[in-house]
Amino acid sequence: MRNQIRQAPPWRSALMTALVAVSIAILPGFASAGDYPALGPLAAKKAPKSALVEMGKRLFFDARMSGDGAISCATCHHPKQGFTRQKDEDGKPMVLSDAYPGTKHYRNAPTLINTIYKADFADAGWSWDGHMGANLNDVVRNEITETMILNLDMRLMHERMKQDPVYVKMCKQNFNGECSSGKGRKALVAFVQTLVSRDAPFDKGKLSKAAKRGRKLFEGKAGCIQCHNGPYLSDGKPHNTGVDENFDVFKNPLRHITLRAVTTNHGVPKADIWRRDVGYFLVSKNYADVGKFITPTLRELKYTAPYMHNGMIATLDAVVEFYNQGGGHDDPLATELKPLKLKAKEKKDLVAFLKSLSSAKPVTVEPVKVPQKYKPIANWASTHN
Repeated sequence: MRNQIRQAPPWRSALMTALVAVSIAILPGFASAGDYPALGPLAAKKAPKSALVEMGKRLFFDARMSGDGAISCATCHHPKQGFTRQKDEDGKPMVLSDAYPGTKHYRNAPTLINTIYKADFADAGWSWDGHMGANLNDVVRNEITETMILNLDMRLMHERMKQDPVYVKMCKQNFNGECSSGKGRKALVAFVQTLVSRDAPFDKGKLSKAAKRGRKLFEGKAGCIQCHNGPYLSDGKPHNTGVDENFDVFKNPLRHITLRAVTTNHGVPKADIWRRDVGYFLVSKNYADVGKFITPTLRELKYTAPYMHNGMIATLDAVVEFYNQGGGHDDPLATELKPLKLKAKEKKDLVAFLKSLSSAKPVTVEPVKVPQKYKPIANWASTHN
């Protein structure tokens, strides 16, 4: 893998030339836990109206919310897979997400659990690269209309809802009016806002002895709190930890063309020569930000493997060892991390603490079966792997 990266890149010479005039941001040395927002339980948020949540839940599982009626929100955010997608229909592990039929994604689908708290980081924006704003309604609109996600025109969403007696009734109940795409988005937001952590040992103050030792490491020697802080356990900012590229993105034409389309549409310079996911550079166009990704929450880690933006790390033990080694070493821009020199027992204690951040039972919901007479044109999932 490392040799592949060293040999690859038509992008590297251009990148390093551009970096001559750029100063690379480096995290300060380890500081005390008191220098960062304190860890603690998530503050309760006002619950949306139950009737609006039910409407949003139905929309979440409704494949008619995609252009061809082939997939739904739940396709990539499966309620029994941590609201990510870890396995395909045949039960085989998935590292990278699926996408709208005829294309595949080049990133790992993030969990939707605790999404309501991400809006607290308005400066960074949403998604792994932070290219979306902080407003959840806008994010929902983007995911519905994005060609590689649900690929549905808002006007078509409007018409499909108006022609369904169930949605007509729900819109009357919740909005005292006829259906519209805007009302549908508000309902979807309401449903997603109900997906929150419950009964995590950390929140209940019921840490094991190993987890307590792990917390001390987290806030001290391991330095995790520098980026994973506050109740949400994220600073909401972009960082480069040197995660290896997932070359399946470039081996699979459908994934590669999706990556190329996104980088081109966002005005990335020389989009055709990149052989990597540029990360936050997509937003900033600052070469120092190539390979940076928004810090994810550490909550519900027990249920949301694989890890990292491209799913390159399969287990929590492997994640801890990755950071223990000082992150990846093939990216010249990955200068933020240093080796931690943790002992075997310390690594186990740190994993114990990370597991304590997950709910005692997985956060899930019972799927809604939505009748659909129309059949998609082609079953791309089975014919274009």
